[in-house]
Parts: sequence; structure tokens; C-alpha cells
Amino acid sequence: MVIDNLGRVEDYDSMVVLLKDFSRRGICLSENAFAFLADSFSDGCNGRNNVRKIVELLNKAGGSAGSSGIFYLIKMLCVLRAFDLAVFVMEETARRTSYYNVLVWAKCCGSEFQEARELIGEMRRFGCYPKSNTYNYLLGSLCKDGRIGEACNLVEVMNESGYMPDAITFEIFIFHACRDGRLDFAIEFLNQMISRGLEPRLTTHAAFIKGYFNSNRFQEAYKYVVDMAEKYKYSGNVNYSLLASLHHKKGKLLDARDILVLMIEKGLKPNFPVYVKVSKDLYKAGLSHLAADLKSRFSKLNSG
Repeated sequence: MVIDNLGRVEDYDSMVVLLKDFSRRGICLSENAFAFLADSFSDGCNGRNNVRKIVELLNKAGGSAGSSGIFYLIKMLCVLRAFDLAVFVMEETARRTSYYNVLVWAKCCGSEFQEARELIGEMRRFGCYPKSNTYNYLLGSLCKDGRIGEACNLVEVMNESGYMPDAITFEIFIFHACRDGRLDFAIEFLNQMISRGLEPRLTTHAAFIKGYFNSNRFQEAYKYVVDMAEKYKYSGNVNYSLLASLHHKKGKLLDARDILVLMIEKGLKPNFPVYVKVSKDLYKAGLSHLAADLKSRFSKLNSG
């Protein structure tokens, strides 16, 4: 905020002193530091001059403020759709994979898929090699746009180029398949993922649980939670709590309560807000004896 305010009054002398102090303290900037640049874009020439001045100051500051500042300056420019200025910053500083990733991300957000792919090609020409997350931005946007075939072809390109899909790559396909009710298709990706030695993320589990639940396949949602809790211990608390929350939101109060009881019996601590909501609604429904029992079990788990 201080950098942003100094930029608005064009006090660059104070800004560079502050940036150097940030670097001495190991403080990093965020894209919010450069929000003031948006006001200068009404005058294209002035906008470029301001960006050039900021780059000069960041280079003088060096350290944490300088490196983080260049990254978030590029990101801010991409958010403002000022791609020519973002490229200008790279030309004035350095071409890095992390900088290109921001450009690819921004192009994907605007569904400019061809431009994003061209950027990936440009990266290689300048010796900035893509990573899995570079491709993941493009994969996620293609799937979101319903272009699943193109996304699958891109994965093949990744493999041929030696870029192995990571957990997020698989999650992208799993999420969209679950959202569309194609759970069998999602399971295929899950099996591929596990066969590669990759562990599903909590968000991957959530996609399956919600997918089964929204398809009214409640028993399969329950079985998924139980099986994954046995295979991946870290997922138990979150997955059981999510399932209980979904039942509660659907008005299946007793089912939600039973799931919380089951997880407590397994030594798993329910998500506290979920536990509170279920308990309160049990009282409201005139089931105070079940609410009291749930409270007792929860208290014993905490004391234990």
C-alpha cells in the first residue's frame, strides 16, 4: 500500500529508499503495490515511461523486493491486459519461466488458447523451459471451455516432450469429469494417477465426493470416503467432514449425524463448524438426545 501511494504521487525517490529497506528486511511485494499503474494507461506513452521507471527502481533495490517486484509487476500488467508492457519488462530484466507462466495464465484466463501455446513455444526458443504448471494453466482453461479433446491431446504432447503430468494435471481432468457426472471417467484418471505414484490432493478427493453426492450416488460417496481414509490417512478428517456437511445441507440430518459419530469412533476429529451446525439442528428438530450424545462423544475425543 505504501509503494502504491508513493506511485500515485510519483515520489520515486522515497520509493527506491523504501524498496531497498524492504530487501534488507527480506520483505516481498505483491501485485497490489503497482495498482497505481492502471491510472496511467489512458496515456500509452506515459504508461510505458512509468513502467520503465518502476523497473529501474526495482533493479536498484535488488534482493527480495526487486525480484518479487518484477514478478508481480508483470502479473499486474497481465491482469490489466497490457501484454506488450509485460513483455517489455522481461526485455528490460530477464526472460524466466516464472514470468512466462504468468503470461500463459493470463492468456488462458481470456480463452486465448492459441496465443498461450505460442508463448510456450517462445519460452523454449529463449531457453525458458515449461514446467507441468505451465501446461496445467492451459489444460484447466481448455477443460473449463469444454475442449476436452484438445486437453487430452495436449497431455500427449507433454508426455512426448518429457513433461510428466503432476497431481494437479490429473485433478484438472478429474474435477471436470466429476462436475459433469462422468465418475467412471474420473476414476480412470485417478487410477492412472495412483499408478504413477502420485497422491490425490484433498481437492481431488472433494471433487469425487461432491461428484458422487450431486449424482445422488450417496453410497458410493460414502464408500469413496472410507476407502480413501484407509489408503491415505491424511484425508480422513476432511473427507468425512465434507460428506457430513453435504448431507446436512441436503437436509439429511440423521445421516450427517451418523457420519460424525462414525468418524469420532475411528478417532477422527470432525470439522468444528460442521459439528456445531449438525448439533444445533438436532436440537431444533427435537432430537436433543442425539445432540447430547454427539456432544458427549465429541467432548471425549477432545479430552482424549
